[in-house]
Amino acid sequence: MAKSKNQLAIILITTLFFLWGFVLNLNPILIPHLKKACQLSDLQSALIDSASYIAYFLMALPAGLFMKRFGYKSGITLGLVLFAFGTFLFYPAAELRLFSFFLVALFIIASGLTLLETAANPYITVLGDADTATQRLNFAQSFNGLAAFLAPLMGGTFILSGNTLTEQQQQVMSADQLNQYLTNEAASVEVPFVVIGVVVLVVAVFFWRTPLPDITEEAETTDQAEGSIFAEKNLIIGVVAQFFYVGAQVCISSFFIRFSDRVAGINEKTAALYLSVALLGFMIGRFFGTYLMRFVAPPRLLAVYSLINVCLLLVAVLAHGLIAVYALIGVEFFMSIMFPTIFALSIRGLGAKTKIGSSLVIMAIAGGAVFPVIMGKVSDLTTMQTAYIVPALCFFVVFYFALRHYKAENVQLAVTH
Repeated sequence: MAKSKNQLAIILITTLFFLWGFVLNLNPILIPHLKKACQLSDLQSALIDSASYIAYFLMALPAGLFMKRFGYKSGITLGLVLFAFGTFLFYPAAELRLFSFFLVALFIIASGLTLLETAANPYITVLGDADTATQRLNFAQSFNGLAAFLAPLMGGTFILSGNTLTEQQQQVMSADQLNQYLTNEAASVEVPFVVIGVVVLVVAVFFWRTPLPDITEEAETTDQAEGSIFAEKNLIIGVVAQFFYVGAQVCISSFFIRFSDRVAGINEKTAALYLSVALLGFMIGRFFGTYLMRFVAPPRLLAVYSLINVCLLLVAVLAHGLIAVYALIGVEFFMSIMFPTIFALSIRGLGAKTKIGSSLVIMAIAGGAVFPVIMGKVSDLTTMQTAYIVPALCFFVVFYFALRHYKAENVQLAVTH
C-alpha cells in the first residue's frame, strides 16, 4: 500500500516538473512580444527574466522555512495557488497594457515556482530507495525538458502574431490605429495564461485532496539536526556548482540565436528552429541520462559530461560556420542531467536539514541572472564567439564538484570492501 502511494506521489510530482518548465520557457516568447505590446527598450524587456530570477533568490529560503514547518504537501499546494494567481494577473495586465503589472505577475508566478521546486526536487528524492534518488529526479526533470521544447512552439503559435511594425510604419499610423494595434498585441497573452492558470488551479485542488505520504527526514544525530546548515561543506560546494551551472545554461540558450547569426550567418527564424532542435536534444538527454545512470554512477557521468561540454564549447569558440552551431546544440544534450544531478548530490545525507538545504540549492538559480551579464560584457569587448569561454569556465566548476563526489564514493567503496 505504501509503495503504491509512493508511486502515485511520484506521478503527481512529475507533473509539476512539466508545469513549471512550460511557463518558465515561455519567457523567450514574452520578451519580444511584450517589447512590442508595451513599447519597451531592450533593457526593459530583459527585466522579464530578472523578475523570475529575483523571485527564486528572494523566496527560496522562506519556501524552505515554510515547508519545514508545514511539510512538502502544503508547500506544493501554496506554490500552485501562487502560480495560478500570477497567471490570472496577465489578463488585467494586458487590458491595462502596464509592463510593471506584467512584472508583478511574473514575480508572483516565479514565487510559486520557487515553492514548487524547493518542495518537488527533494520530495521525489526521498520517495523510494535512496540509491536511486538521482535517477528518479532525472526522470522527473526529463518532463521539464519536454516542456522546454513544447513551450516556445506553442507560445509562438498562440501568442506571437508575427506582425511587427517598423518605426516608419508607426509614424504614419494615427494614434487610434497604433493604440488598436498595441491593444491587440497585448490581448494575445490573455487566453493562454488564463488557460494555464485554470489547469494549475485544478492541479492544486487535486494535490490538496489526494492523500500523499508526508516524508519526515530524520537527523542522523542530534548535532546534525542542530548544527548550522552552512557547516555542511558538501551542500555549500553544491550550491556554488549549481550557481555556475545555471549561469552556463542560461548563457548557452540566451545568446544562441545571435551566435548563429554572427558565426554561421543563419537568419533569426532559422536560428530559432535550430534552438528548438537543441532543446529537443536537451529533453532526449534527460531521458537518456536517466537510463544511463542504471549503469554509470551519477558523479562519474556528471564529470564526463562536464568535460565533454568544455570541449564542445572550445569547438564553438574556435570553429567557423555550422560546426560551431552544432557544437552548441551538443552542449544542450550533455548539460541535460546537470541540474537534477547536482541537486540530488548536494542534499545527500542532510537528514533534518534537507528542506533548508534544498532552498539554498534553489537560490543558486540566481546564477542565471549573473553570468549572461558577464558574457554580454565579454562579447562587447571581444566577440560573441569568444564570449562562450564564460560558460566553458562554468563547467569546470561543475567538473570539480562531480570529481569530488566521485572520489568520495570510491573511498567509501574501498572502506566497505
